[in-house]
Amino acid sequence: MSKHFDLIVVGGGAAGFFAAINCAENHPGLRIAILERGQEVLGKVRISGGGRCNVTHACFEPNALVKNYPRGERELRGPFHQFCSGDTVDWFAQHGVELKTEADGRMFPLSNSSETIVSCLMQSAKKAGVEVLLGQSVQELLPKDTGWKIHTVTGNFSCEQLLLATGSNPKIWEMLQSLGHQMVPPVPSLFTFNCKDPRIANLMGVSTQARVSVVGTKLQETGPLLVTHWGMSGPAVLRLSAWGARLLAEKNYQFTIQINWLPEYTFAEILVQLQQFRTDLAKRSVQSKSPFELPNRLWESLTTAAGFQEQTKWADSTKMQLQQLAEQLCSGQFDVNGKSTFKDEFVTAGGIDLKEVQFKTMQSKRYQTLYFAGEILDVDAITGGFNFQNAWTSGFIAAKAILENLAV
Repeated sequence: MSKHFDLIVVGGGAAGFFAAINCAENHPGLRIAILERGQEVLGKVRISGGGRCNVTHACFEPNALVKNYPRGERELRGPFHQFCSGDTVDWFAQHGVELKTEADGRMFPLSNSSETIVSCLMQSAKKAGVEVLLGQSVQELLPKDTGWKIHTVTGNFSCEQLLLATGSNPKIWEMLQSLGHQMVPPVPSLFTFNCKDPRIANLMGVSTQARVSVVGTKLQETGPLLVTHWGMSGPAVLRLSAWGARLLAEKNYQFTIQINWLPEYTFAEILVQLQQFRTDLAKRSVQSKSPFELPNRLWESLTTAAGFQEQTKWADSTKMQLQQLAEQLCSGQFDVNGKSTFKDEFVTAGGIDLKEVQFKTMQSKRYQTLYFAGEILDVDAITGGFNFQNAWTSGFIAAKAILENLAV
């Protein structure tokens, strides 16, 4: 097989599809192809958000939106002024998909099904005349005077403009390095903490607000924490893993966290409160019920760790016990030994060094006819729809620049 196209997009994910569709819709008649190495496109879209697809986040101000990107915050400010989350909502509405906002700001299709987004993208691509070619594992990328030659396992292709939206595909990264691009080595982002500690051993499913800090670093996050059968998860942990992706990789995922289960209190304030309970709740058993907004199972576990017996009454609590309880509540330390992927949403930090990309156009600074979109860039975000927003924005901007470069 040997075919020539105006634009070839390598990678059949969210960013690649969005770029191809926006090019094709804005200039019908262009020859555009998506080359996908697998036998299925939009795999991450399909499984994201527990199969509901967290399309974007209800944060419509670019300067606020960039704060959710541990890598890419500075670079994305300009792009978000061109195409932000509100534009994403409008784009999908124009293509027949209404989005809804949940209490935490995450936005999903009204259908609550990722298939709605997959169908929208696939149908829009088909309607606009984009060719989607499966099983096209790229073997070689060759820059030419007037574009690119691409060799895949099934044939040869050529194009005027090339967009790479391949995420963390190691083979493509190697090719880019051989073409002179600097690549930032990949490390996992968005992962949960493996932690075997008797204080949480039987608390699977318990969720509460907490402040989590990595001991010996400045890393700290406050938010919901979820105890799992392997350790700890929830937004506070996931955000911490994103901001600390490189540092925690350097530690080989062996580190200690400190948890304040009552983040609105300091140690001194908790201690005063506990001493007050001695009087106010004198006859009540300490372990019978949490006097704070804490799940009772967690309260029971922390009071046991502080040395309380099942029948100990508040009036009988010792000064030492109250001090130990205050410590358990606001500065208990837990050893983390390893990580686990968060559901199926594997996100990596790493990719094209951001200094080598022109963010007004998503163009390579080395090759005028080469563009990047999505996770192939060293850009990643915390959980909540932000990684998809980077895909939509970078895909949209690349499409706009490609059309200008094709002088159409």
